[in-house]
Order: sequence, then C-alpha cells, then structure tokens
Amino acid sequence: MTETSIPRAEQSLDEEETATLAVNGDDTEDDDTEDDDTEDDDDTDTAATGGRTKKAVGEGDLFRQSEIAADYVEGLLDILDYDGDIDELVAAGRPMVEVVGERLQNLVGQRGATLEALQELTRLAVFRQTGTPSRLLLDVGGYRANRRKELAAVAKNAVEKVKEYGEPVRLDAMSAFERKCVHDVVNAMSGVASESEGVEPNRRIVVRPAD
Repeated sequence: MTETSIPRAEQSLDEEETATLAVNGDDTEDDDTEDDDTEDDDDTDTAATGGRTKKAVGEGDLFRQSEIAADYVEGLLDILDYDGDIDELVAAGRPMVEVVGERLQNLVGQRGATLEALQELTRLAVFRQTGTPSRLLLDVGGYRANRRKELAAVAKNAVEKVKEYGEPVRLDAMSAFERKCVHDVVNAMSGVASESEGVEPNRRIVVRPAD
C-alpha cells in the first residue's frame, strides 16, 4: 500500500491550511471549477487558478492519482475499522475512488458533509505525493449516484415552476457537488438558466427564465 499520512496532530494549523489551499489553488478554486454559471466541470486544461494556468493531465497520471487516493482511503478504513471494497478508476476526465460496503453511512454524514471532508483529505494526500492539484471524486456507498438522481428531480421541479410562473426559483443551500448536479440538469433544458449566489456554506442556486 502506498504510504500516505493523515495530517499529524503536531502540524500547525497554518501549515495545514497552506497545504490545503495549494491543492485547491485558492480558497474558492474548487467551487469555481465545479460550480460556475456556465461550468461543465471538465474545462480544466486551460482554466486559470490562482493566477496560474493548469496543465493538461494525462489519463495515466489521473489513474496514478486514483491509486494514491485508494491507498489513502484504505488506510483510513483500517484505522476506523470499517470494511469496504475500494475501486479506483478514471471517468469523465477525472480520477475517482469508490468505496462499496455495508454500514458506511458514518463516512457519508448528513447530506454528504463527512464525505466532502474525506474527499478534501484524500485530495490533499494525492497532492502531497504528486505535487499536482487533484480533482479527485470520492464516493462512498453509492451516495453521489443516488444524490444525483434526487437532485435531478429537484432541478426539474424548479424548472417547471419557473416556466409556469415566469419567476426565479431559489433552491436550498448546497455543496459544490450538489450545485454542479443541478446546473447540469438545468443547462440541458431550454428556456431556463441557472446561476449560483451567496457564499459557503449558504451558497445556493437560482433557476430563472433564460434571457
């Protein structure tokens, strides 16, 4: 198993924050790449981050990131005494790790909050080994796939209301992943558009009639 370490307790908060910002480019980069008014979440080859232009990452490098992430997640599961099968893959131009098993809900948390935190830790582990910011997507127990279906229904319902009443519809606050799912559904439909407003953790989507 590739050696990746959990951030040490003695490491200063400043060091940890600096390393985390390096992974994300800045404190809003992840939201900008996954949650923009016209985002597609795949346009990263030329996306500027923190004043720098990201370089295209080959599929071999992406799979290497997923392998590092899988090893890191395996280590976390061992520490937490959880059982799960771990798959690493590359899909839609980004590395992915999927954990499948029973009694994994505690790793997901309320509305995926714990999962999002684990994903950031895993991205940090990848960055420490590769020196490259990662857009790794971590899923546990099929949570993200199920959540996408739920959010598709939410998005379609909002679109129906906008078309019926001609007024913008503001949705509940969501994570960057959730907002991305809604943007994808809305942007695929005619006569409506979506945009994000507010700041974390209260950032939300507004669905409105298209200009």
